[in-house]
Amino acid sequence: MPRPRSARLGRLLADIAACRACALPHEPRPVVQAGAHARLLIVGQAPGRRVHETGIPWNDPSGDLLRSWLQLTPEQFYDAGKVAIVPMGLCYPGKGASGDLPPRRECAPLWHAPLLASMPDIRLTLLIGRHAQAYYLGRRAGATLADTVAACADFLPAFFPLPHPSPRNRFWLRRHPWFDAEVLPLLRQQVALALSG
Repeated sequence: MPRPRSARLGRLLADIAACRACALPHEPRPVVQAGAHARLLIVGQAPGRRVHETGIPWNDPSGDLLRSWLQLTPEQFYDAGKVAIVPMGLCYPGKGASGDLPPRRECAPLWHAPLLASMPDIRLTLLIGRHAQAYYLGRRAGATLADTVAACADFLPAFFPLPHPSPRNRFWLRRHPWFDAEVLPLLRQQVALALSG
């Protein structure tokens, strides 16, 4: 018999799967990974088309790079008992003029608070991209993504801001070599600490 916390989260995930709060140009398919005892939370932007089609979060080249940054195997990354994945927009938002549309604004205010309440063991939240950073850090976020990521230690122990690991951001990564040299070692240390014990 599931524990009460797990049962509550199961009901919440069923409600999320049935969500039709916004008008999308395609059938909604919320993509979330959550476990009642998860310790690491990954908050990204919104699923891309490939993730929408498979229903597997970060199942694309961006996910490959993210797992490399975190030094997590796919088995560790997809262990909902330890790692929760809750994007700002739970469904693929559709295609825009220059890439995917931004996350739908309805999702985070509707679903993030109840999901977080159902996962009280979260020790560290990774904020991937400006949408997640603006929502969770508010005025504490820097003027630019680089400013926020460079100040990552200032947001610990609760948050760790990151750029999006999209192949489209390879130029950002090249322009900011301090990310590999300084941010990734701290990130890996904090992720290991969050998942330990």
